[in-house]
Amino acid sequence: MKWVEIEIITTEDASDAICEMLSQLGADGIAVCDPLEIKRIIDDPDSLAYADDGFVDSLGLDVKIHAYFAEFDDGIRLGAKEEEYDNPEGVGTIYGNIATGSKTLEETIQLLEERLSDIGQFLPVGDGKVTYKYVKDEDWENEWKKDYHAFSVSPRVTIAPSWEKESVTETEAQKVVYLDPGSAFGTGTHETTSMCAEFIDEYLSTDDTVLDVGCGSGILSIIASKLGAKSVEACDIDRLAVDVAIENCKENNVDVDCYTGELKDAKKEGYSLIIANIVAEIIAGIAPLVPDKLLPGGRFITSGIIDHKKEIALSACEAAGLKLIEEKQKGDWHAYYFEKA
Repeated sequence: MKWVEIEIITTEDASDAICEMLSQLGADGIAVCDPLEIKRIIDDPDSLAYADDGFVDSLGLDVKIHAYFAEFDDGIRLGAKEEEYDNPEGVGTIYGNIATGSKTLEETIQLLEERLSDIGQFLPVGDGKVTYKYVKDEDWENEWKKDYHAFSVSPRVTIAPSWEKESVTETEAQKVVYLDPGSAFGTGTHETTSMCAEFIDEYLSTDDTVLDVGCGSGILSIIASKLGAKSVEACDIDRLAVDVAIENCKENNVDVDCYTGELKDAKKEGYSLIIANIVAEIIAGIAPLVPDKLLPGGRFITSGIIDHKKEIALSACEAAGLKLIEEKQKGDWHAYYFEKA
């Protein structure tokens, strides 16, 4: 067996979708180097991060995604790691059908280029260049870790990888979410996640009953729990994402009820806070259901909304009777905080 490191050069806007696609294809590890995100972290006056002069500029502007695949005698084996994750109702319906079986390296590169072209129909993928190299076992085990370090995602929350536990400790004033970037279901570096985290940090109360719809890695659920929510549920249509969320909740010692499902499958009759960091079209689709799942005075935090599709989500939420209280924007992405009218 050999390890293949595949590099994709792209944009911030498309990086999450590409990581999801790579995970769907069976990547054994995914690492993202985003120069703009690194610069934002370093420029944050509350951040302890430091870089030598010229370091960030040396990284350029492109986002570089590294994915690691195992190559066997019969080729690169693609597809979810377990049959139960080959779910036609899951992420495959968004980014194309899940590939299975073995392919040569050349066929794998061609498939990746095709998937990038598909993603490029609704997100700017930029250069979209795909290259590869072979790496040694001992190299790959640590290579993907070098670009991922602790960072502040909101005033009271820090995200840190598990290998920095000894150096990044939690306090009453500063909560730490330990989250490794291997699963590509959300690690807090994307604008949409950070904006949701900021809203949660600002508006969450200890009396809140929270539902996180489309929970991915569970990062927002963990943040809500660590900041003192009364109860937290997390659901996602993709079973693999739910399993990742369960493990992340265990790693962070938080009590979050994670299950496979969508908004209509919510276990409670009503919640004081619903969070949905998904995509504009899906937000628009669930918007009519949100008020019925909110308690009187309930609130709705949502993001995952690219600039040119913000009216789709915003108009659907307002038509459903949700009152817009605050909007955030980072780059081309928007997040909204609503209250039930």
